[in-house]
Amino acid sequence: MGRKFFYCAAAIAVVAAGIYLNNTSLLAEHRPGKPVLLAHRGIAQRFDETDLKNDTCTASRMLPPKHDYLENTIRSMQAGFAAGADIVEIDVHPTTDGQFAVFHDWTLDCRTDGHGVTREHSMADMKRLDIGYGYTADGGKTFPFRGRGIGMMPTLAEVLSTFPDRRFLINIKSRDPSEGEKLATVLNGLSQERRAEIIVYGGDEPIDVVRRMAPDIKTASRKSLKGCLFGYIGYGWTGLLPDECKHAMMLVPINIAPWLWGWPDRFLNRMADAGTEVFVLGPYRGSDFSTGIDDPAQLARLPPNYAAGIWTNEIEAIGKLAK
Repeated sequence: MGRKFFYCAAAIAVVAAGIYLNNTSLLAEHRPGKPVLLAHRGIAQRFDETDLKNDTCTASRMLPPKHDYLENTIRSMQAGFAAGADIVEIDVHPTTDGQFAVFHDWTLDCRTDGHGVTREHSMADMKRLDIGYGYTADGGKTFPFRGRGIGMMPTLAEVLSTFPDRRFLINIKSRDPSEGEKLATVLNGLSQERRAEIIVYGGDEPIDVVRRMAPDIKTASRKSLKGCLFGYIGYGWTGLLPDECKHAMMLVPINIAPWLWGWPDRFLNRMADAGTEVFVLGPYRGSDFSTGIDDPAQLARLPPNYAAGIWTNEIEAIGKLAK
């Protein structure tokens, strides 16, 4: 009995030692470089994030403004890159005249002086809208950006031509497969070098189409993010990666990151070797809405000399600290 127990204990110790050696970052090569900063919506107006829902009008709960930039505009993107962003995230909707509008909301009513579902309008019509119309920080007493956002909704084509050598993360806001087909067609019309600077994420259905039609574009969807994360937690200790972790974008909440096998360096090396870019988000607290790395305390939770992606809503602050 004693000898059997000894052999079992020894076997368990050997397995545990093997798992440790295969996953410890102490023996992993540290990839040199600087953090890759992703500015969510460029430089945007912040809002109260309490009890957000998919249809919450965030413009009506704007915090007192610290600047006059409006999200998803050429001007806010320019400011985001100037503040240190390596990548700017933008949101797109197809239009009835065959273009892609760069705009966040599913409807026009919250942020603009227009009405109805965004994708049911022409780009020509939306160019006439005031995208600063609905912003208020005092419950509707004042609207500081009203009249200042007329004609400022850009097309995706305008964004790509204005920033020919900059990186973008494009968010498809629908679950419509045809939107993935339309976007893939646009992206396939770009040079191979330009496509390498673009990542696309969004609903499972359109992202599946983008993957099929434009396989060289890195992508992410709810399905792929869950598949990568849970699969890696399940058997990533072996060094094997789920298919969802390959040639993709991976988003990792900062409070979950330390629990991933080989975090930070061995994990990041595995993802980089698989052609996947990792971006750390703010803490996950059980809702569908994740925060960014938006203040010095959150930034300080990252490992020393961290050289992968950081998702932030405050590029103007984080850009100065991270670089």
